[in-house]
Amino acid sequence: MDLDHALRTDPPAALHDRSTAEQKRLYEQWERSNLMSLMIIKNSISVAIRGAISDSDNAKTYLDSVEEQFKGISKAHASTLILKMLTSKYDGISGVREHIMMMSDMANKLIGMDMEISEGFMVHFIMTSLPTQFGPFKINYNTQKEKWKMSELIAMCVQEEKHLKFEKSDVAHVTTITPSKRKGKILEGESSKVRKTGASTSSGVSKFKGTPRCNFCHKKGHFQRDCAKFKA
Repeated sequence: MDLDHALRTDPPAALHDRSTAEQKRLYEQWERSNLMSLMIIKNSISVAIRGAISDSDNAKTYLDSVEEQFKGISKAHASTLILKMLTSKYDGISGVREHIMMMSDMANKLIGMDMEISEGFMVHFIMTSLPTQFGPFKINYNTQKEKWKMSELIAMCVQEEKHLKFEKSDVAHVTTITPSKRKGKILEGESSKVRKTGASTSSGVSKFKGTPRCNFCHKKGHFQRDCAKFKA
């Protein structure tokens, strides 16, 4: 609807008796846009804050007054963003894509506050925020001559994260399966040995049925627990 016309152009010269039809049309267009912009801006600001802003009949001038009131807040917000960026580390839960997008969003906000942050710096900075699991991945990047763009960084980090998750699940599978197999073999071997040799249990009592036999003196007629030699 071209409502921001008054914010993009300077006010035209005031009308007079010799003004042309084109000059009148341009003035009316600017005046309508200016009045609509002022109405929208003022109705978007709470009454408490609106009273602290210098009033003006020019929408562009009025917005400049709003900016003057909130310059200090913008500086404080920039300091908060910088501190958050410096302390942000990937937790390995939210997803590496989301982590990089969050860091990039903070950088774009700082750029909007006239703070120069290059894409190359952000790529290196995001690399330092990745955990130790990405160590080989970071070393591989540092050894390459070409530099990555932000889109390439996201794609490669997502691929690396999938690779790490696959390796982690594979190691966990081996860890849970191997001991049970080994335990099964040990138990099978021990039971076979007991069957062949008639090895005693911890109580020293033979598992053979019939006449008891001592596993200590090897004489029949009593168990090891009743053997006088064993007790001595």
